[in-house]
Amino acid sequence: MSLKPIPMIFTDTHTHIYSEEFDADRETMMNRALAENVSTIFLPAIDSQYHEKMLHAVAQFPQTCFPMMGLHPTSVKSDYASELKIVENYLSDESKRFYAIGEIGIDLYWDKTYATEQEQAFNFQLEMAVRYNLPVVIHTRNSMDVVFDILEKRHDRLLRGIFHCFGGNIKQATRAINLGFLLGIGGVITYKNSGLQQVVENVGLENLVLETDAPWLTPVPHRESRNEPSYIPIIALKIAEIKNVTIQQVAETTTANAMSLFRLG
Repeated sequence: MSLKPIPMIFTDTHTHIYSEEFDADRETMMNRALAENVSTIFLPAIDSQYHEKMLHAVAQFPQTCFPMMGLHPTSVKSDYASELKIVENYLSDESKRFYAIGEIGIDLYWDKTYATEQEQAFNFQLEMAVRYNLPVVIHTRNSMDVVFDILEKRHDRLLRGIFHCFGGNIKQATRAINLGFLLGIGGVITYKNSGLQQVVENVGLENLVLETDAPWLTPVPHRESRNEPSYIPIIALKIAEIKNVTIQQVAETTTANAMSLFRLG
């Protein structure tokens, strides 16, 4: 009697399937993800313009999609206090469950006008993560060392989470891991000269999770098209090649890492 192999189960820890880029074919796109065994998808929040769309996607795919709540750093403007109040109200609503505070952090690439406010919003949301015992999913763009300084000054071992779309060097990767964080690896791992291959080669699988950040950062060979969760196996295969392990090992370990972090399953 032959036994069927156990299928690989993948997790996309960061994707924006509720964005308008998917309005025309969201269900078809999700079916493609399931066909590729991407069975668990975590949705990061952006701001109050998108919260209801995100929660609608969760209601549409309740067995697959799991929401976060937070204020994205590029959405931190002069009204950020009112936005944070909305976030806090969602988190305190016992009828709803969120699996992380995210996507939060600091972005100094596009606009530094509200850099101080971004730090204040980040710190406030870190406090909420401790209060609600939730992981954080951190966005860093031109700000990784600033984020490290904030986390290290807090010296709070209750904080845990993911450095989303990690793009730092091995020294920064080690710094993140020492803080108890995982590294989110997405389509950039497939880009030539990204430098991310060296990082992945030198850290253990136990420190990694997979993500797409769809609809952005599409992996090769689909780089000119919209990204989507069904491309997660492409990212996993590239990691397997770099680390000289099987894609099954990458799928199992990164999914286990995500399930443990988000306390799902």
